[in-house]
Amino acid sequence: MKKPLITTRDLVEIAFVAALLCVCSWITIPFTIPFTMQTFAVFCAVLLLGGFNGTLAIILYLLLGIVGLPVFSGFQGGIGHVLGPTGGYMVGFLLTGLAFILMKPLIEKNRRYRYLALIIGLIACYLFGSLWFAVVYTAKGQVMGFWKILTVCVLPYIVPDLLKMVLAVYVCDRVRRLIPRNG
Repeated sequence: MKKPLITTRDLVEIAFVAALLCVCSWITIPFTIPFTMQTFAVFCAVLLLGGFNGTLAIILYLLLGIVGLPVFSGFQGGIGHVLGPTGGYMVGFLLTGLAFILMKPLIEKNRRYRYLALIIGLIACYLFGSLWFAVVYTAKGQVMGFWKILTVCVLPYIVPDLLKMVLAVYVCDRVRRLIPRNG
């Protein structure tokens, strides 16, 4: 019998991780510049479910927010949030999943490539999000230079995001040992 593309177990795991994304986006860590645990949950999505199912969990999370459920940071929801200045970073989360999908053969050979896939995905997320940020501000008649965008939108978040990445790998390695896998 042919194995289905997505099993019932996959659907449950995808829904669970989408819920984790919702909860983590509500958690704000007060710091010089406050940040959420969204990227931690994105990293967990692909580490726990793999690139394909992890990306489906991210898509589900985004769709829940787009239809208006308050799943984004600050208990926000709606298409306007995704189309706003920081929405490109949320859409950029999908690029982390894509990086994991594209690097799957390397990751299967050596699990250390997970870090490289996560870093590439994070860089792609920063790039897409920053470009989107610039487009939105330009459309409003405001111009913000590349360096200003980097100092506002990327540089303050690099260290926290790398720490969240290390934490996600640590936590997910332990969680995976507790979850029985069938085939």
